[in-house]
Amino acid sequence: MAGEPQGDCLFCKIVAGEVPATVVRESETTLAFRDINPQAPTHVLVIPKAHHTDAAALAAEAPQIAADVLREAGEIARQEKTEDDGYRIVFNTGAGAGQTVFHAHAHVLGGRGLTWPPG
Repeated sequence: MAGEPQGDCLFCKIVAGEVPATVVRESETTLAFRDINPQAPTHVLVIPKAHHTDAAALAAEAPQIAADVLREAGEIARQEKTEDDGYRIVFNTGAGAGQTVFHAHAHVLGGRGLTWPPG
């Protein structure tokens, strides 16, 4: 069921405190932590605390929480001092797009030049 924690979901386990993560921000509805395989000097994941499979499901099922994720991504950029030089917010949706954890999450990337297209 949408929003309910999934026992086999890595990000649900991080939210529950069962798996450690380097948390950099937390709100009532979101959690932000450093990616364990960073692709840029700043690489932070922002997730909804409630389980939603991907960005499309999050937007359809909980649009206010989707907005919270985006707002927190902007706050991460400010906190990490990448706001002025630019940063990227990426949602991978589906395995073919590189999504490996099926819990909606935004990648906040910055701290170096980011080329387009990304690959």
